[in-house]
Amino acid sequence: GHTVVIAGNGLTAIHLLDSPEFDVILMDVQMPEMDGLEATRRIREAEKTSGRHIPIIAMTAHAMAGDRQRCLDTGMDDYLSKPFDPQSLLSLLCAVELGVQLQPAAPAPARGS
Repeated sequence: GHTVVIAGNGLTAIHLLDSPEFDVILMDVQMPEMDGLEATRRIREAEKTSGRHIPIIAMTAHAMAGDRQRCLDTGMDDYLSKPFDPQSLLSLLCAVELGVQLQPAAPAPARGS
């Protein structure tokens, strides 16, 4: 099972990572003080020295073209737009539990290639 820890903003989320180990982060993109995109950037930067990778799943009301890719480009591992189907969240959590690496979309090919 999982234990849920709630962070009211991205800054709190970063500070929480100093204590217990987390299996997955469900990151809201829009939060006060520090948004989920900046929090993800900082988490990924810290992971460069720790050698650990915590899966981060974006949870956002943003469902416009390009929003998913922006989250993935920031370092998030997957994306759920709200309102989301509970089965979709369960599938992602099961993949994390089983150690299946979440597969972000492949980057777009460079122009001229």
